[in-house]
Amino acid sequence: MKYILIFLSIISLALPYKAYAQTPVEENVQLRIEGPHLKNKDGEVLQLKGMSLFWSQWQPKFYSAKTVEILKNDWQCNVLRAAMAVDYEGYLTYPDRELKKVETVIDAAIAEGLYVIVDWHDHHAEDHLEESKKFFAHISKKYGDCPNIIYEIYNEPLEFSWSEVLKPYHTQIIKAIRKNDSNNIIVCGTPSWSQRIDEALKDPIPEENVAYTLHFYADTHRQELRDLAEKAIAGGLPIFVTEYGTTDASGDGIVNEEQTKIWWKLLDNYKISYCNWSVADKDEACSVLKPESSIEDLTKNRKLTTSGRLVKAKLQN
Repeated sequence: MKYILIFLSIISLALPYKAYAQTPVEENVQLRIEGPHLKNKDGEVLQLKGMSLFWSQWQPKFYSAKTVEILKNDWQCNVLRAAMAVDYEGYLTYPDRELKKVETVIDAAIAEGLYVIVDWHDHHAEDHLEESKKFFAHISKKYGDCPNIIYEIYNEPLEFSWSEVLKPYHTQIIKAIRKNDSNNIIVCGTPSWSQRIDEALKDPIPEENVAYTLHFYADTHRQELRDLAEKAIAGGLPIFVTEYGTTDASGDGIVNEEQTKIWWKLLDNYKISYCNWSVADKDEACSVLKPESSIEDLTKNRKLTTSGRLVKAKLQN
């Protein structure tokens, strides 16, 4: 009997992590916003950490169940972001094609027990209001009862007025979602490429379970933007970094490890959730994969870029 018990113990240690651990969604279930914090079903502050996929029309191969599986089990992500392209031959031109990609990722995230950000990846969403309403009405009707879903209803507005342009847009999309889904988190883009969170702080949206987007690229956006973030947090504004890069704002240039780690320290200190840009093999510094890589290459360090190795190590830590 002693030898049988030893053998069973060895077998249990050899089993993969996912065989006996709860998934992120099983553990935390329904999320909610309380003050500046994201909280789980038990009222505990929760920080989500993960990866963003690239524009869906330009890197379609990564919109797959295999990508989701690897990001969960190898990279240790508890959230991922499906960046559905709207313009530039994206959803506006090929709605069925782009919707199918997003739903593939959503279905895989639900199967894997991950949270998934459904991102309206657009810089002019106020010009595409009706299309956005239709899209989010569909997603919320189909998936609104799944606690996995997080809606990001405007990726990066340009230099538009928060009170006159962006807040009215967000209010209408929130209304469309809430007809079908009264609980899941909705993240709202802020002016100037989702950096002017101070504008949202002065005039927040009077709805529950709403957060506000902050984006940064570490080699461009430094202490001035971090100060803005801390001011917003101190004012009680819930922030979600749905996209950040280790490079400059073009997505290229150098990987600034020092500034990236300063940002990570701030976000971890305040338990602010974040997703790195991006799961791609495009020939630019912020891609996590080298050019002409496959989905399976996400598991191979020799196929990762400098940014990919840095970010993966952080997520696995």
